[in-house]
Amino acid sequence: MLFVNYPKCTTCIKARKYLESKNLDFQDRHIKEDKPSYEELKEWYEKSGLPLKRFFNTSGTLYKTMGLKDKLPQMSEEEQLRLLSTDGMLVKRPILVTEDKVLVGFKQAEWDEI
Repeated sequence: MLFVNYPKCTTCIKARKYLESKNLDFQDRHIKEDKPSYEELKEWYEKSGLPLKRFFNTSGTLYKTMGLKDKLPQMSEEEQLRLLSTDGMLVKRPILVTEDKVLVGFKQAEWDEI
């Protein structure tokens, strides 16, 4: 499993504790220092079955200062994925990537299913 997170994020801290409490092995990845590539984001998006908007950190400062709430609806999926790949802080976290599933954000009930 790949655990993509921002160590200072309280939700990411909860998710890490959850994974550790289940004694699960995971690869840890700092989203700001090692941002996801366009190709990774595209693969995760397709595997997740989620709307692309769920991959945006809508409560983040960068999202708000860039005015993305108004800009995203006019952008194509490719443009949105390319934008996400420019800065890890635009991406919702944590992200948990398994062989066949991708979870975005931490909702314990969803994570329990994995």
